[in-house]
Amino acid sequence: MVGLLVGFAIAHSGLAALRPWGESKIGARLYRVLFALVSIPFATVLIIYFFNHRYDGAVLWQIQDVSGVKTTVWILSAISFIFLYPATFNLLEIAAIQKPQVHLYESGIIRITRHPQMVGQVIWCIAHTIWLGTTFTIVTSLGLIAHHLFAVWHGDKRLTKRYGEAFLKVKERTSILPGLAIFDGRQTLQGKEFLKPAYVGVTAFTLLFWFIHPWLMTVTSRVNW
Repeated sequence: MVGLLVGFAIAHSGLAALRPWGESKIGARLYRVLFALVSIPFATVLIIYFFNHRYDGAVLWQIQDVSGVKTTVWILSAISFIFLYPATFNLLEIAAIQKPQVHLYESGIIRITRHPQMVGQVIWCIAHTIWLGTTFTIVTSLGLIAHHLFAVWHGDKRLTKRYGEAFLKVKERTSILPGLAIFDGRQTLQGKEFLKPAYVGVTAFTLLFWFIHPWLMTVTSRVNW
């Protein structure tokens, strides 16, 4: 699992770092397709491997039958998806139908944290570590969190290089820790900014995942990895 996580981190972050160069050679749309062709299969392998080995190693705790634990884990997972998928605001760009671009946001969930995917991943890892309680899950969670913490530094570096002073001003007005910029008055939540189809889509996806989760466990268990 450590090997898979390191490989994914190198592929994903490496392609992100090479984006300006790659787009200059083959164009933004084709580079987006290349990025997807590398990242999606790699992520799929990671997910299936995690599902099939989640109970490997030592079981440090088993609290799945404790009242309220299942509900807590699902609530945390739902919250994590809202943070994990802010890129759904630009589905046409993700699919390379429109020309993919790098955007400088300072609205919606960015008011809560400048790096929502990192926050979402940490919440997801906490939820699943609570639920599973195995050493394998702890190693996986630490690896995922480490990659996303690197992505915080790497993302800020790339945006600084691309936008310069404009990003530095956004950086001053936002925070990495969720809610800190709101707490100290640098940001104010605007409810209307969350009334977007993307959030409806993420909510629907979370509900769908609730219902297909048992089926997904059964299907992935048939993959002999």
